[in-house]
Amino acid sequence: MKYPKEYLDEIKNRLKVSTVVSKSVSLKKRGKEYVGLSPFKNEKTPSFTVNDEKEFYHCFATSEHGNIFDFVMKTQNLKFGEAVKYLAQLAGMQPYMFSKQDEEREKKWNEYKSIFSQYVDFYHNELLKNENYSIARDYLKNRSLGKEEVKKFKIGYIEKNPNFFEELKKDYSEQTLVETGLFYLDEKKKIYVERFRGRLIFPINNISGQPIALGGRIIENLDYFAKYINSPETNFFKKGSNLYNLDLARKLSNKIDQVYLVEGYMDVVGLSKNKIDNAVANLGTSLTDKQISTLNQFFDDIIICFDGDESGYKAAVRAAENSIKELKPEKQISFLFLPDKEDPDSYVNKNGKANFLDFTKQSKLSIHQFIFSHYKKQTNNNPSSMAIFEKKLRSIANTIKDDFIKKYVLEYFLEKIADLTPHSNQNKRFYSKKTKSLESTKKYLKESQSLTGVELKEFSLIYLVLNNLNLIKANIHLIENIKLFTEINKKIFDLIIQKLRSGDQSSIEDLNLDKQLIEKINKFAPIKHILKNQSNNDQKIIELLEDISRDLMNYDLEFRIQELESKFSADMSEITFNELKELKKKQNLN
Repeated sequence: MKYPKEYLDEIKNRLKVSTVVSKSVSLKKRGKEYVGLSPFKNEKTPSFTVNDEKEFYHCFATSEHGNIFDFVMKTQNLKFGEAVKYLAQLAGMQPYMFSKQDEEREKKWNEYKSIFSQYVDFYHNELLKNENYSIARDYLKNRSLGKEEVKKFKIGYIEKNPNFFEELKKDYSEQTLVETGLFYLDEKKKIYVERFRGRLIFPINNISGQPIALGGRIIENLDYFAKYINSPETNFFKKGSNLYNLDLARKLSNKIDQVYLVEGYMDVVGLSKNKIDNAVANLGTSLTDKQISTLNQFFDDIIICFDGDESGYKAAVRAAENSIKELKPEKQISFLFLPDKEDPDSYVNKNGKANFLDFTKQSKLSIHQFIFSHYKKQTNNNPSSMAIFEKKLRSIANTIKDDFIKKYVLEYFLEKIADLTPHSNQNKRFYSKKTKSLESTKKYLKESQSLTGVELKEFSLIYLVLNNLNLIKANIHLIENIKLFTEINKKIFDLIIQKLRSGDQSSIEDLNLDKQLIEKINKFAPIKHILKNQSNNDQKIIELLEDISRDLMNYDLEFRIQELESKFSADMSEITFNELKELKKKQNLN
């Protein structure tokens, strides 16, 4: 039996190609694509690309090409059905078993989808065209929302005394209609009532874009009605596993690394109206680790932005404690607190997109900073209070699933506590020394991480030449044709060659080079550790020089290859592919 197309599409929609491939291939981002070493061939330079936007991988070395199912089948030697089961599990989906029960479930799922599609379409069109719905259109107008937003999010309106149940009953059983959660039985009147009557409705779509639930907002000021209600949970809708607007926002994840997680439907719509489309909303319940895990599949930076009031703050605290469990080394979770009585919708409408984005940059707090700050406010400076404070932070850190993040978050908490707590002189010296050492290490790491691989290789070349001027002068032909890529390094290297060619007695001091740059080269050139033991070995130094020259030549080839790979991704031309193959041959010869 064949897997239903919807089931396979759901897997593909939940999993980026890069997510699946990165389980077995180390990938680096390059523009819109990812690159890595081919899993189909032993190689030293990357020829394997992944394009999430186009949902394929391509290996230039072997011409292997395909989607996530192809990749798992080829790399793990699995049959199609086995690959589907593996990927379904990775996507957090139930396996499809092809039993009678599954067939029945598939039938019910198709009915469920059809009912929701008809329901959403009908009331969306009524809002757009029915003259009697002016009250709803006026409400949206007052909220600065027009036809464009209504159409984009398929917003609808249900009148106070609707009768669409009778229309749907012609094609579906009463039980099936009630199971959707759209209707319920009024026991007194013995009639079926539409749950969202008198409300604007916001379709909640699954990740494939199909409506599976609704959110409803009352538009009149009636204290005895809840402002917002959501669909009840059904066999096909679980509040803690879904997010409003994820189906649209996820499509931006190839261009944008961050996503705003807000409280309400109107916040998402209001942000979108102001051209901030990377926003989703949780569905009226506490934020779940499942929702964070789902967002982590698509985005590297989750910014939780709840309302700027007391209830919004309390929701943020709950969200922080739930979501920190899913923190990973390559992911970020931050909190953004708006001014009092503001929500994302009101703030962005008053201040505009640019101001909102600037406010984000200046005001967002990382999750561990927020948690520490929150519990610090509740602490008195006495041993009992500090003990409770530390115990709580240790408890929160220990919920983190990733061991590396757990270690560093706990260290952060304990160091911050140490700054607050009076110590003996011995302890003060210990913490001072540790902090100084840590800050020094962090500074070195930050500086070194800002340097590219090419810069470090160029530093090694210049370092080797400067420390062996007489040897290089006698073998100047070995460095005359070496190409450098960084402008400042290139200028210095050209100056060194010019001085060596002049025949004058040469020393580092004679070269009159930029002292700050030379200090930087001396600090970060990786080759200095090798040269320590080879200072009197001329043959070894020449070999190292040839190795560096070969590596820089390969960098040049790699840059040219990158340009052609991007071109090939766009045009899939055979001519481009053949050019790439020729460059790859040269690269392999080196």
